[in-house]
Amino acid sequence: MPRKIRDLLKDLRAAGFSIDRQKGSHRQFKHPAFKGTVTLSGADNGDAKTYQERQIAKAIAEVKAKD
Repeated sequence: MPRKIRDLLKDLRAAGFSIDRQKGSHRQFKHPAFKGTVTLSGADNGDAKTYQERQIAKAIAEVKAKD
């Protein structure tokens, strides 16, 4: 069963990412230790796609590796 978008948002915020900008359902997050932005789209109660889950996990792992 896929995770919800709201769960991915919680993971990003817990890892220290903050919202940089938003246009519609597309949210872009930044982190001081992460080069670039992470874009997450979809309604909070929507199911996350597999590529979104992978993208968020990769970004969080990269930030933790730099700490």
